[in-house]
Amino acid sequence: MRRPALCNLLLASSLLVLSQLIAPTDASAETRLALVIGQSAYRTVPELPNAANDAKGMTELLGNAGFNVTTAPNLAQNEMRQAISDFAGKVSASGADTVALVFYAGHGLQIDGENYLVPVDLDPKREADIPLQGVRLNDLLNTLGALPTRARIFMLDACRNNPFPALSGAGHGLAIVDTKAGAPGSFISYSTSPGAEAEDGAGIDSPYTTAALTIAKQPNLPIEEVFKRIRVAVAQSTDGRQIPWESSSLTADFKFFGDSSGQQLSVPGAGSPALASASRTVEDWRQELRGKEPKVAYDLVIADDSVPAYQAYVELFAQAPATPRLRTILERRRQMLAWELAVAINTRASYETYLTNWGSSDLAATARRLLLRVQNRNYGPTAAAAAVPVAVAMAPTCPCSTPSTPATPINPTVAPIIKKRVDDTPPKRKVVDTPPKPRRPPPDEAVYERAPPPDRGPPPGAVMQGIGIGVGIGMGMGMGGGRSGGEYNRGRY
Repeated sequence: MRRPALCNLLLASSLLVLSQLIAPTDASAETRLALVIGQSAYRTVPELPNAANDAKGMTELLGNAGFNVTTAPNLAQNEMRQAISDFAGKVSASGADTVALVFYAGHGLQIDGENYLVPVDLDPKREADIPLQGVRLNDLLNTLGALPTRARIFMLDACRNNPFPALSGAGHGLAIVDTKAGAPGSFISYSTSPGAEAEDGAGIDSPYTTAALTIAKQPNLPIEEVFKRIRVAVAQSTDGRQIPWESSSLTADFKFFGDSSGQQLSVPGAGSPALASASRTVEDWRQELRGKEPKVAYDLVIADDSVPAYQAYVELFAQAPATPRLRTILERRRQMLAWELAVAINTRASYETYLTNWGSSDLAATARRLLLRVQNRNYGPTAAAAAVPVAVAMAPTCPCSTPSTPATPINPTVAPIIKKRVDDTPPKRKVVDTPPKPRRPPPDEAVYERAPPPDRGPPPGAVMQGIGIGVGIGMGMGMGGGRSGGEYNRGRY
């Protein structure tokens, strides 16, 4: 009699286990696509063995997290562009409920305020070659940012040292990318702080990827919490030499592993720890850190990774062992924020301001070069007001039809165009029946004939009279003297 009960118990347990296995998870609640690029076999500089290992480990992790992963190792420039284009096509075809993730391991460069991913065939002879031979990070961000997706995640283990001798003037690390300035729904993570260099690590993986492979597996962790823990773990493993950084404009929650109950749209600033802490001031952090042990306070500010947090720490814990390193990080972060602002404004004044404050930095040479490009531009009030967009209909339609400069108070040298009202109605004539006036005949012309002058010559009066008549007819005759006057009086002319 107990056997049927035991069989029913086993059957019920099997059904329970089966229901748990087929229950929807985060990975099945949405479409997940990933592109993993590992650049290891560079042709003109030493190889990066860890980059290939990092790509292999992330491919396995993301596959377990429900991503359909496309792995593309050792890409030349055209191959990298094609891989990004193909991946964008997959994301576009999968619909708006898609999470698109790109992981890149390899070299990255910052040239003239722009970040570039480095193909394996890059061989620059000068900094001007990088825009021609590299792949702009902004092109990747904009390509995916133009597609309707649930979220876009970018993980860049690309902040290693610059291996190209011809690029001695390039800045260290990568420049800041503010995801809030682009399309919402993006999350970008650097393996170290902007303007800093990441370590390749002594193991088979880089410190950044090593931490990601461990921490991202933890269930039910929001993505903001995952990367906070990654930042603390990397800082500990490198003794503070490397501190990962991220920027987020996500509008939906995301977890690598966990159930789907937490994936509801959230209001920015309300549910995201990273966004919620962004508004905290230095005074808020002083109150938060006051009375805590230096080690505890250190982990808190590293997890937040903000200027106010670092500022409060170096003020409260001036004698702590970690303070000199955090002071360096704080100074570099302020410098990179100033550099981001200068490049975004892109005027003579913005670069001069940067050079005034950071004239001895590694980006000073780039700032001077960009200053030369814009120094002849006029960004004064007059030029700014005169730069009014011209309507398409007002633009010239052929080389011979050049529109005139509009008259404005800012441009007083151009006469204002006064438009007169034109009445096309012909004027009405008023007809008056009046007899025409008789035409009067012209008066008779009197002809006077003068006697010829005596042989002794013309008298003084005749000379004067001749000159007067000559002047009246023309300057050439009048200047002929008494002979011309006499000849005129004799009727020759």
